[in-house]
Amino acid sequence: MNIKKLISHHFESVPVPEIFTFDAESINAECNALIAEFLKINDIELSIVQSFNYCLYEVLDNVLTHSGKMSGVLVSRYSAEKKQIQVLVADDGMGIHKSLIENDLYRNLTEKEALQHVILDKVTDGKGMGFGLYTTKNLITFAGGLLIIASGEHQLKYDGLQSTVSEIERVDGTVVFMAVNTNREIDANDVVDNRTDCAADFNETFLEDDDLDNLW
Repeated sequence: MNIKKLISHHFESVPVPEIFTFDAESINAECNALIAEFLKINDIELSIVQSFNYCLYEVLDNVLTHSGKMSGVLVSRYSAEKKQIQVLVADDGMGIHKSLIENDLYRNLTEKEALQHVILDKVTDGKGMGFGLYTTKNLITFAGGLLIIASGEHQLKYDGLQSTVSEIERVDGTVVFMAVNTNREIDANDVVDNRTDCAADFNETFLEDDDLDNLW
């Protein structure tokens, strides 16, 4: 994959985004380190970081679970001007369409239809729950911003209100780009349909007792 091309397409030149690689051994450390950096930025609402933490891990794990590859690339930055967390996750694996049609339920989907389905709840190739991109879509719905999913010759864009799929220059593998607005307070558990308490899990992992006391 051409990371420089992806960065120039999705990111403005300043500030320069950070680039990481991750695999099964480093996924937790890379995800936690990035979240810890965002947590230090006072302009980012805590509820955004709580829900973004859940979605980011799910998107990273999708690479290791569904792409057929052992590693992926994570590109990130915070735009103070736009008040956005901007993150790109990319792999050069089999792509969404080829992965999804491994499930007999979706065997007849076209590539375009596969992208339309992948942000729906419980849509999976059978190797996962089909919850990661669905919750990521929910995050954009509640927080505002933009979700882009590109794979093969198609790209889905979701702006919090509607999704569109268009033809693009071929992308080998899958690219997920998230631009999440950070100045809106939301309920992090709404993002996950209250199926888990991701806010409490986040607080237990990232916040000290004194920090928890200050939340109330």
